[in-house]
Amino acid sequence: MHLTLLLHILAGTLGLVSGAVALSVLKGGKLHRKSGIIFIYTMVAMSLAGAVLAAIPHQGLHGNPLGPQRFSVVGGVLTFYLVITGLLSVRHPGRSRWIDASAMLLALTVGSMSIKFGFDGLNNNGELDGQPAAPGFVFGAVAILAALGDMRMIIKRGLQGTRRIARHLWRVCFAMFIAAFSFFLGQAQVIPEPIRIIPLLALLALAPLIVMFYWLWRVRIKQTLKDTFEGASHEPTS
Repeated sequence: MHLTLLLHILAGTLGLVSGAVALSVLKGGKLHRKSGIIFIYTMVAMSLAGAVLAAIPHQGLHGNPLGPQRFSVVGGVLTFYLVITGLLSVRHPGRSRWIDASAMLLALTVGSMSIKFGFDGLNNNGELDGQPAAPGFVFGAVAILAALGDMRMIIKRGLQGTRRIARHLWRVCFAMFIAAFSFFLGQAQVIPEPIRIIPLLALLALAPLIVMFYWLWRVRIKQTLKDTFEGASHEPTS
């Protein structure tokens, strides 16, 4: 399990770095595409390794016993799902619909299990496997909303234009948020004390969400407002 843990740590670190690069550079450019691909591959490795580690009792790097943590399993699978569907949003427009249907079923399963675990935690003094119950409801809500988005896309037989880009944006950004939150706040104890400044760590953890909302505004809301005003300006006057 030590090799799996090492893979989880290295892939997660590279995923956060490559994700930060992809979010910072010109969208659609060569560097954005290359860093984005590295982000996808490393996040897939990180999330799957993390889900395996969370599901199986093992020893940590310092020999401390770590037991099954159901919320971490859900978080790992949800991250994997978001990254893959985020990538598929901007690739392979002619893919088979069974892939989208399978992704939707995975999201519904993850969402249902996560909410169940959340209620299990509430009935157990607010904790499950030593973790607070709140992530169960957050992960569950995100997974079910994502599944509804999958259903809408399947019914419409695909997405075009800004809707497709927005789907890509929010999914990869939320996946990065899960990873950043898990590292900067969930594992704050491993960060050297001189730089363990909680407000700074919280800002770093929330940065993917901040960037996500900014780009969603740029891609969807701003464009919608622009189209509305341009349409109004071309209306004939009496």
